[in-house]
Amino acid sequence: MYHKNPKHKVLKTPEFKEVVYDEHRWLLLRKLRGIAADLMKVLVQCSYLPILHGSVARGDVDRESDVDIAILHTTSPAIFEACLDRWGLKVYRKIVLRATPTSTMRVIYELSSSGDIAVSIPLEKLNPRETEFYKFGGGISYEELVKDIRVPGVTKSLILVVPTEGGHRAAPVVGYEHYVAKLLGISVDTVTERIRILSRRDDVGRTGLFFKVVLDPSEPVENVVQGKLKRPDRRREA
Repeated sequence: MYHKNPKHKVLKTPEFKEVVYDEHRWLLLRKLRGIAADLMKVLVQCSYLPILHGSVARGDVDRESDVDIAILHTTSPAIFEACLDRWGLKVYRKIVLRATPTSTMRVIYELSSSGDIAVSIPLEKLNPRETEFYKFGGGISYEELVKDIRVPGVTKSLILVVPTEGGHRAAPVVGYEHYVAKLLGISVDTVTERIRILSRRDDVGRTGLFFKVVLDPSEPVENVVQGKLKRPDRRREA
């Protein structure tokens, strides 16, 4: 008998491993979330809409975890720095970077001497794929942080983390791309692209950035990015 192919792709569910947090991990998570909450509150009072992303948003923190905060809408570096200054937040370094010729240029403000507390702002409008990158790794708003919400996301080791009351469940991402995309509410293309990028970094080390300049706190960002914001046209000449 002839059978038609199924209309919808069957989602393969990965086998999860249960991870239970000890008291030290819960204490570390609360500490890092407290740092993030204080910083995000300042940004909200300056009318920004920050998100906390990565392990502190998911919950799977360790001693190497950073407090990474991002603003997804464009803003003036000068105005942003005025906000930080008004609230007494010290900038240790500014890093202006563009990862690839066609990606958005960003400024990363390191607010600790070790660089483990940072806020990034885009100097151009993020494209939909770049916005989904934050959901891929797990991202929450200030309001969600205040409510102590944790969200699922993927680590740099390509492990899917799903928070639970006692810790989290962990599963591989490779081979389960459609399941991960549906769970995180993003496109499969974003998942496969992140797998490609992170796998390459694992195989050959961190690749070079298309453009990166490290500035002292007093150096104006505008002096560096002037004339560099226009991204190359991806269209081929006829």
